[in-house]
Amino acid sequence: MLVVETIARIRRAYFVQGKPIKAICRELRVSRNTVRKILRSGATAFEYERRVQPQPKLGPWRGELEKLLATNAARPARERLTLMRLFEELRGLGYAGGYDAVRRHAVRWRRQQSAMTATAFVPLSFAPGEAYQFDWSHEFVVIGGATTIVKVAHLRLCHSRMPFVRAYPRETQEMVFDAHDRAFAFFKGACTRGIYDSEAEKRSVR
Repeated sequence: MLVVETIARIRRAYFVQGKPIKAICRELRVSRNTVRKILRSGATAFEYERRVQPQPKLGPWRGELEKLLATNAARPARERLTLMRLFEELRGLGYAGGYDAVRRHAVRWRRQQSAMTATAFVPLSFAPGEAYQFDWSHEFVVIGGATTIVKVAHLRLCHSRMPFVRAYPRETQEMVFDAHDRAFAFFKGACTRGIYDSEAEKRSVR
């Protein structure tokens, strides 16, 4: 979109300074057709929107590029190639175009993949007695007038979301076992499997 200032500079250069259209195009980096349109019209704003982005060189190679992008995305994060490396691989296959076209298409492809992933999200559902979740939290409590930190075991049924919570002075293996024993007694039974979450990993224990 051409701003009002640019339009004014084009008209001033032509009508006041007497510059030829060719010189104006070179100086302001606009096309001759745009300059002529401005000079013939009294409008103060012009907008050009390209409906179809031509890809004369990348077009036949989009399929190969998307294969490279998909293969690269499936690799572990540390093993993924940079976009420049993918561009070099595409060049090795015979692509004769520039890097910018590859970069723009890669950005669009990644946005499309992100949108597809977001729309494919399915909420988890559990059958009664199928699973429970277990985790720890650190809470501040006041005991005998003194503030202290306690370790709280949380065990929640995945189907009904019913919780069981018990506080301990420390987070040890013996207290993990005790929390499970008391939770199963409270729920009057155990589930088929347990899901344990931590910052480092997520694992399921049967």
